Formats: sequence, C-alpha cells, structure tokens
Amino acid sequence: MNIVPRLPDNAPFSSVQRAWLDGYLACVFLDDVAPLPATAAMPSFAREPEPEPEDLPWHDPLLSLDERLEMAAGHKPQHVLMAAMAQLDCGQCGYFCETYAAAITSGAEPSLTRCVPGGKATSRKLKELIAEIGAGSVGAPVAAKATIPTAPAVPVPQQEAVSSAAAPLQARLRQAVPLHATGAEKDTRHVVLDATDGELHYEVGDSLGIKARNDPGLVAAIIECLGASPDTPVQSPDGVERPLIEALSEACEIRRISDEAVEVLASRAHDREESRILQAMAEGYPGVGPDNADLLDLLEAFPSARPPLSELISALDPLLPRLYSIASSPKATPREVHLAVGVVRYKLRARDRGGVASTFLSDRLPPGNTVPVYISKSESFRLPASDKPVIMIGPGTGIAPFRAFLEERQATGAKGHNWLFFGNQRRAQDFLFEDELTGYCRDGLLTRLDTAFSRDQAHKIYVQHRMLENASELWAWLEDGAYLYVCGDAEKMARDVDRGLTYIIAKEGHMDAAGAKAYLARLAREGRYLRDVY
Repeated sequence: MNIVPRLPDNAPFSSVQRAWLDGYLACVFLDDVAPLPATAAMPSFAREPEPEPEDLPWHDPLLSLDERLEMAAGHKPQHVLMAAMAQLDCGQCGYFCETYAAAITSGAEPSLTRCVPGGKATSRKLKELIAEIGAGSVGAPVAAKATIPTAPAVPVPQQEAVSSAAAPLQARLRQAVPLHATGAEKDTRHVVLDATDGELHYEVGDSLGIKARNDPGLVAAIIECLGASPDTPVQSPDGVERPLIEALSEACEIRRISDEAVEVLASRAHDREESRILQAMAEGYPGVGPDNADLLDLLEAFPSARPPLSELISALDPLLPRLYSIASSPKATPREVHLAVGVVRYKLRARDRGGVASTFLSDRLPPGNTVPVYISKSESFRLPASDKPVIMIGPGTGIAPFRAFLEERQATGAKGHNWLFFGNQRRAQDFLFEDELTGYCRDGLLTRLDTAFSRDQAHKIYVQHRMLENASELWAWLEDGAYLYVCGDAEKMARDVDRGLTYIIAKEGHMDAAGAKAYLARLAREGRYLRDVY
C-alpha cells in the first residue's frame, strides 16, 4: 500500500499551515493511492479519462450542488468530494476546496464538517459520497510515522507566524459605526480595527478572520437548560478540556448543530418519540423537528435528551472564525483594517437571534477592547497592472474590497480607468460610503459610477439591470482588456450578474449562448473575471 507523506511534528509551521500543506501533499500523492477494486460497486463513479489537473469546471460557486456533482461524476474520488463543497476557497476550513477533498480522500482529515459555507448540505453529501465510493479509495489508512524527510528548520516569516488562525493577533476595535441613515431596514457597520501586538500584513483583496465569541445570553440559557454548573470541566470539540461556559462561549458552534451532536441527543433521549425525531433530524429528513434549530432550540424541544456533558459538547462542531473582505488599503491606512459588516439579526420562534461575529462586533465588543484576528490571503482577487481598466460590481457589503481597490489605486497613482456598479435598497438611507465614492467621481479616480437602488421606484432595479443598460460600453471595456470583479451574494446576485454578462457578451459580440459562455470562461482562465462571493 502506498503511503501519503505528512509533515513531521517538528516542522516550523502553524496548525493551519500544517493542515494546508498536509492537504497539498495528499493531493500531490493521491495519484499513487490504490484505486477501488474492479468489483466494487460504483454506479456514479465509473472511471473515465481524467481531465487535465487545472480543468475543474465544477469549481464554480455559482453552480448548484447537483450541477457540480453531475460535472464531477466519473472523475477521481477526491474531485467528486471536492464538487460537494461550496467552491469559495474561503479558507475557513484550513484548506482550499481541492486540498480539503484530497485530505479527506487520503484519510489525513477525518472531519467532514469543516466547509462552513456549504454547511450541512455539504457534510451530508460527503457522507453519502464516501459511502458510495467505498472505503477502498477514501480514508485509506495513513501510517502514523509516515513523514517526508526532515529538512533544516526554516524560520516562518514573522507576518505569517503572527497572522494565522492558529496564532492570531489581538486587534483593538476603534469603531463600529452605522453606514446607513436613520430608518434603514439594514444595519451595516464601518468597522475599524488596529493591531495592538504586531502589524497586520495584508494586501487589497485579502480577508480578515474574526475569532468572535458566542452570545453570552444564549450560552447562559443553554447552561441553565442543561441544569449544569458553568464551571463544570468538559471536553471541547478541539480535544481541550475547558469549563463549560468557556467551551460554549469560544470553542463550540451552538447556532448550527452538527449531525453528530443531534445523534448524541437521539441516543440519550429517554422518550422514544423524541429519540425517533432527533435521529430523523440527524439523517437529514426534511420537515422533521424545528427548522434552523440551534442548541437551545433542541434542548427545549426535547427535554428527555440530556447526554453527559462532555459527550454532547465534544460532538458539536468547533466555532470557526468568520471572514470579512477587507475594505481598506494598507497604503492609505497603515496599521488599520477596515470592514463593512452587515449585521445579521432576526427573530425565530419568539426569540431574537443574530450572527455570531456581526453582533459581536456591533453590539458586544466595546471600542478599545480587543478581538483575535488574522489575515486570510487571497490567491487571485488582486488588482491588475496600474494601467489596466477595472470593472467592479459590488452591491451592499460587496462594496468592501472595491473601496480597498480604489484607495490602493489612488495611493499608487494608477492610471487605469475604474468603473463601479453599486446597489442597495434606497439611495437616501443605504448608499454605503456615498461621500467617498462621489468624491472619487469628482476627482476622476472613478471613471464611472452606476448605482441601482431597488426600492426607489415601483419596479425593482438591480446592478445587472444597470449593466444591461450600458451593454455596449461594458463590452468595449472588456474588449479593451478590462478586468472584471464581482463581490457579494453568491446565491442570487452573482448568478444574475453572470447571466447578465453572458447576455451582454452574446449580444454585443454577436455570439450564440455557447460562444458567450466560452468567452466568459476564457476571461476567468486569464484571471480577468474574478469573484469574491459568499
């Protein structure tokens, strides 16, 4: 049996860097892993000629899960598993989508719940696919002592060492002020942080990881419902023993409950009907149990389910950092990082709820206090050469990286033209960074600014409509070598923009739909069509 090499324990890397490199090595060496026996049943994984390594057409967040899986069917097991992931390469799992799938396939990564944007849909699909592929190609044992030859220790660059999820910097909150006018339906905050114990080395296009804490009110309610003492020592999901209140506050995902934790509740429920419902929930049956339940919901709905504390807490998913696109240039604001944070608040089952990191920054972290942060580097969402034109499409909080782009181009004196499409609900209340953007127009930094405020007229207008209104000029910019960037919601906005671009290219370029899609795909391959979507 071939062995996938792993880094030695004394390699000078953080845990996140180690996880990424282990995944990379698994990806490199997987071609040598023994395939499934020919007799194994693999109805949707029949071996076909493999694509070139760079040809991963399912690696597109705008495709649905079913579409991605259909495209990957017949390819290598790790590529099929990759297709089940959200395709954002967001880094919250400690890998990229391809290396996470490779690590699972090799057996180097046992967890199937690391894909935060994919959520339960991804983790459940991974379980199904692994069962279908068979144990021969997934989870092959990796010898504990198998390592690559030990190399001389190489110091990790300081900015990398102090800016990782495993070893974050402490950043002080300077402000989290509303960007909307009074009466707006939304709440977006202009968050400014500065490093207190080192520099935050970043580039425009990077994201900031925030290691927030759970709502203390929700934590207290869970502890009360469990009938436990806050100081009771428990095993956390990361294997560290902590007091219960500390584990629930900073180490456990309590808003989205893992299937494993639901199975623990089911196995320990004294009421047979409660056990049956919980087991059905864990297996993903639709319409069973409370929708979008957090841990408190389940404890209240199923009072007979009271497992031993460590058994329950260790089965929860770890609380992962939340990533935000950086909205500033280090050339314009040294030592500071700016964000545009959309605060998530809603009511469900008569209880007020909120996003972990967004409400932490807006409501619970006083100015002057610190939060652990780290820089998540972008692989490709970068500005082109200074003389190249750029088209930026960023409604709502999608404006964040483009504010950074404009600051960078202003600071460097870049000569390339800049065109921004921005949208939100109402101009009077929801025009984020209005003074800055209109000032850039007056100064000539912004060649064009097209806005779409959907609720300011009887019929809704979105950024894709403004694109269609300017189809001929947008096409001319593309033909002149413009780089096209999209940031924002992947579920609807980015898909609508993609469809709009396809229509514009077909119409202005006199192509059929297939030709337009090929043109857009070529832009993506050339690094001229880049998306930061979530």
